[in-house]
Amino acid sequence: MNRDAPLVLGIETSCDETGVGIVRGTELLANAIASSMEEHARYGGVVPEVAARAHLEALGPTIRAALDEASVDLADLDAVAVTSGPGLAGALMVGVGAAKALALSLEKPIYAVNHLVGHVGADLLGDRPLETPSVALLVSGGHTSLLLVRDLDSDVELLGETIDDAAGEAFDKVARLLGLPYPGGPEIDRAAIGGDPDAIRFPRGLTRPKDLERHRYDFSFSGLKTAVARWVEQREAAGEPVPLADVAASFREAVVDVLVSKAIAACTELGVPRLLLGGGVVANRRLREVAGQRADAAGIALRIPPLSLCTDNGAMIAALAARLVMAGHAPSTLDFGADSTLPVTDIQT
Repeated sequence: MNRDAPLVLGIETSCDETGVGIVRGTELLANAIASSMEEHARYGGVVPEVAARAHLEALGPTIRAALDEASVDLADLDAVAVTSGPGLAGALMVGVGAAKALALSLEKPIYAVNHLVGHVGADLLGDRPLETPSVALLVSGGHTSLLLVRDLDSDVELLGETIDDAAGEAFDKVARLLGLPYPGGPEIDRAAIGGDPDAIRFPRGLTRPKDLERHRYDFSFSGLKTAVARWVEQREAAGEPVPLADVAASFREAVVDVLVSKAIAACTELGVPRLLLGGGVVANRRLREVAGQRADAAGIALRIPPLSLCTDNGAMIAALAARLVMAGHAPSTLDFGADSTLPVTDIQT
C-alpha cells in the first residue's frame, strides 16, 4: 500500500444520496453522486425504505462513474472506505455491504468511518491543509452538530447538537406549511428574496440565560417551527394576507442567527480561531453570508469546502480514510456493522 498518498474509494449511503468518491492522498480524483431526492419529494421528506432501495439501484452505476472519472481501475485501489454511521440504518447497510464485498473481492483493506467526521474531512481536499484545533458546525437535514476537532483522526469532541429537529428538517417543515415544495432549504432561500429578515421576531431556541446554562452549544428548532405555524395561522384566521417573503426571511434569519451565534461563541470561549462549516444547509446563502461577517468581526478564520463537498458525498469519506492510512491507523476488521447512532467520538469503527 502507498501510505504517502493512498488511492482510496469511499462509499457514502447514510441518507438519500449515493456517493462514491476517489482520492489519492489529499487530491480529489472523482466525486460521483446519485440523489434519490425526487423520489422522496412526493412524500415531503426522506422515506428510509425508499432511500435504501434507491441506494441498491444506484450504487453499481455510481461506482463505475467514479472509476471512469478518476481514470483508475478497482485493482489500482489501496483501500476501500465506507460510512458506517450515523444515518438511516437500512441505507447504511447497503453501503457497508457493498464496501465489504469490494474489499474482500479485491483483497484490499477497509476503513469504516464516521459520517459526521467525514464532513470535516472534506476540508482535507481543499487548497490549504486543514488546521487544528478547529470548531466545526455541521448542518444538514438530519444533523445539526457543533464539534471540537483537536485531531481529525484521533480526537473529535461533540460540543452540542440538536435536541429535536435538525436545521434542515426545520426548513423542510416550514416550507411545507408555507405551501413550498421539498426540499425546503432552497425553496425558503428563494422565497426570502426581497423579504425583510427583521419583519417578524421569531424565537431563537436555547439562547436564554437559563437555557445556556444547560445547553450552551445545543440547538432546538422545534419551537421556532411552531412559532411560524402559529403566526401564519393567526394571519389567515384574521383574513389577512401572509407576506411570504417576510415570513421566509425572518424564519431563515432566526435559524442562521442561532447557528452562527453558538458556533462563534464556541470558538471564542474555547480559544479556537478557526471555524469550519459543513453539511447540505451550508448551501444557504444567508448562512454563509452571516458566518463570514461574524467570523471576520471576531477574528476567526472561516473555512467552507466547495458546496459539492458539503452535501453527503463519498469523496469526504475517502479523504478521511486516506488521512487514517497516512497517519498509520490499522484498517477496520470485517465485523463492524451499520450503526445509525454512531457517536462522533468514534472516528473509525
